[in-house]
Order: sequence, then structure tokens, then C-alpha cells
Amino acid sequence: MRFENIYKVLEKNSYYIFSRGDVLSFYPEADEGNLKKAIYRWKKSGRLYSLKRGLYELTYPRARDIPDMYIANKLYAPSYVSLETAMSYYSIIPEVSMAVTSITTKPTRKFRNKHGLFSYRTIKSYAFTGYFVERYKNFDILIAEPEKALIDYLYFKTYHDKKFELKDERLDREALSGLKRRKLDRYAKLYGINLRELYAYL
Repeated sequence: MRFENIYKVLEKNSYYIFSRGDVLSFYPEADEGNLKKAIYRWKKSGRLYSLKRGLYELTYPRARDIPDMYIANKLYAPSYVSLETAMSYYSIIPEVSMAVTSITTKPTRKFRNKHGLFSYRTIKSYAFTGYFVERYKNFDILIAEPEKALIDYLYFKTYHDKKFELKDERLDREALSGLKRRKLDRYAKLYGINLRELYAYL
């Protein structure tokens, strides 16, 4: 199994991040054991980078500038970018999150690799909505709508009756004023959140 052939197939199909299963989908007759050994050799030679166990990034003969938000989608699925990362993307908060923050229906997890820290918070499946595909730097990413990103954020800020003062948050009023209240209300109902304080703040 030649790396050059696999690289061409993966690059042609935009699989810059891939698993062994992805390779086998293109080469169904390949032996999985041999593929596993080959991937181990390619990692050691620097042709691939391991993002986590079983997930790899093409790094040779040329590495792509892959957005962290796209990597976040691939590291732990199903998930969508939300919370501080999405709120920063929409300028609802001024600062850039240190970690790429996402929402998932799977157990809460964190991953760290050369691209940084990736954090995932768990919600119930009925609340796993309010996201869409955004074209970003030539990659398709799953990201929360601005209204859902804010509601996800408020949910975890008030989780288990934690004390929370909206006025202490660095929320941009101009960005908040552009949000659709109908969507805010719909997403807030998923979590049982009362938005009276938010609307008073606006």
C-alpha cells in the first residue's frame, strides 16, 4: 500500500482529516491490519499527524491550513461549534476563546493536540439543534446559530443553579440587539431558561 496513492485519493476527495475507515471506504479490499501498520510507519516518518487515536491529518507532501473549528467537528462527532468560540465568531463577546468550544450529545470530553485545546459540553439530544453548515476558509463547519450559541452559553452558566449575573458578562449589546427574539425564545424553551433578564439588559 503506497502512501502516494492514498494521499492522492484523500486529497482529491478533500479528506485532509481521516480515519482508517475512511481509507478503507476507498480501498474496500485492503487488509485493515496492513493499513494499520502502514499508518504507524507514515506517522513515524512525519507524513501524517495523529490528532487523536484513530484520527489523522495529512501533513506531507504539503500540510493544509485547516481551521480549528473544522478540526473540532472531526475530533468528536456529533458536535457543533458553540459557546464562547461561536460567540466570539459572531462578535457577541470580544475575546477569543482559549479552547475551541463545542456542543455534543456524547459524554463531556477535552482533547489537546498541536492545534490547541478542544472542549465539548454535553446536552440532551432534544436540544441538539440550532446549528448549520458555514463555509469558512474553504471548509464546511457545523456551527451554532448566534441565538443558539448564546442560549447554550446561558444554559451552562446557570447549570445546577450556579450564581450568574448577566451584567458581569462581557456581552456586546449591539451584537445582541441583532439577534432574533423568536429564535432566542424557541431555544430557551429547550432548556427552560427565562430570558426576562436578558431582554431587560437589552
